[in-house]
Amino acid sequence: MDEPRGSGVLRHQSLHDGFVAAQGPRQGFAEAIDRHIAEHFGPVEFVYHEIASHLVGVHVYVVGPTEERPYRTLITSGMSDLPMTVPDGHDISPYAELMLSLPADWPLTEVTGLNEEPTGWPVRLIKEIARLPHEYGTWIGEWHSVPNGDPAQPYATGTPFAGVVVTPMLRVPAEARTIEVPDGSRIELLALIPLHPDEVAVKIEHGTSALIEILDRGRVTELLDPDRPSYA
Repeated sequence: MDEPRGSGVLRHQSLHDGFVAAQGPRQGFAEAIDRHIAEHFGPVEFVYHEIASHLVGVHVYVVGPTEERPYRTLITSGMSDLPMTVPDGHDISPYAELMLSLPADWPLTEVTGLNEEPTGWPVRLIKEIARLPHEYGTWIGEWHSVPNGDPAQPYATGTPFAGVVVTPMLRVPAEARTIEVPDGSRIELLALIPLHPDEVAVKIEHGTSALIEILDRGRVTELLDPDRPSYA
């Protein structure tokens, strides 16, 4: 993807007036996601379940640190309950889930975490992005970026990040990037990388290639470093 003039900003309107109750999980999809997490990421510590969900039930699995992956990993299950609206001509699965890794000592528990400040924002972020394509009748794919508001604001007090870019996972083997469902469907498992405001600006003003260059310069991956500087 080469966008020398910048990617600009697309502003979407919600397709829904108020709350729309989720229809419930696709059982075959949910079971495939469970198997995939166990095979490629490790044991699940706990799950942030949703009870009353808007459009889709976005449950966030918290995978504990392992010797191979010495950090915690957040993985959604439920974004793929509905297909995204992928434009014609794109050879992209309409089904996706999201992930983001956190330092092993990031303070999350079953009781606190989602609304805890200043550490709960990654869980809120991953839920928000998972619901976005269904709320706005669009899709999420590699190198799509989403500012946190207009103008973009930090996700929480004390964090510099004010936007996110969707990327392929870098800290996994290639086979971990796709979840195969027994009915033949394919779920893409995509990573989220939080961005500084000036990194978001690089994507908007200069395009995807420029953003990739600065992330490569900083060796930025899906493992969040809450203290990393901007590489813009």
